[in-house]
Amino acid sequence: MLSIEPITLRGRRVVLEPLAADHHDGLVEAARDGDLWKLWYTSVPEPQDMRQEIERRLALRDAQSMLPFTTRLVDPATGASGRIIGMTTYMNIDLQTPRLEIGSTWNARSAHRTGTNTESKYLLLRHAFEELRCPAVEFRTHWLNHQSREAITRLGARQDGVLRSHTRARNGELRDTVVYSILAHEWPMVRDGLVHRMSA
Repeated sequence: MLSIEPITLRGRRVVLEPLAADHHDGLVEAARDGDLWKLWYTSVPEPQDMRQEIERRLALRDAQSMLPFTTRLVDPATGASGRIIGMTTYMNIDLQTPRLEIGSTWNARSAHRTGTNTESKYLLLRHAFEELRCPAVEFRTHWLNHQSREAITRLGARQDGVLRSHTRARNGELRDTVVYSILAHEWPMVRDGLVHRMSA
């Protein structure tokens, strides 16, 4: 059975490091960059709820069902880790298969369309397929979140189906969840596409 341990994943633009309690202030500032908690299609915690969200993710990490990361920028001049811009996770981890979902991701608005999200996904996918040997990696999003659906499709994931009235959104309404996946044999082509996008 797979054991998933905290690990740091480093790229040229971002470094994903294990989430820690002392990341709180940086995460609050990142969430305030664009008032992300006000966006209907995200689940970004409000500043006063950030500590509780960190504790929730760390508890799921201890239960081996989530591996949470803090996303930082990399200083292009020195290669050193810089300011915090958001969070991402391996979640819904099935240790037996092994299989996992990449999700609960958000980035500061100033980091949008800078290549940071693409590189984050690349680092997570590469580790999942090449180190953890997952046969599949999953993505899920709100049916109405067309921006997220397009981004997942651009990664190279294929739609598996729609879970109707699957869960409740923050406003209490039932949401339909779209499920996507990438399979291990598809990873080389997906990897090459991501590398090309990151070098462009």
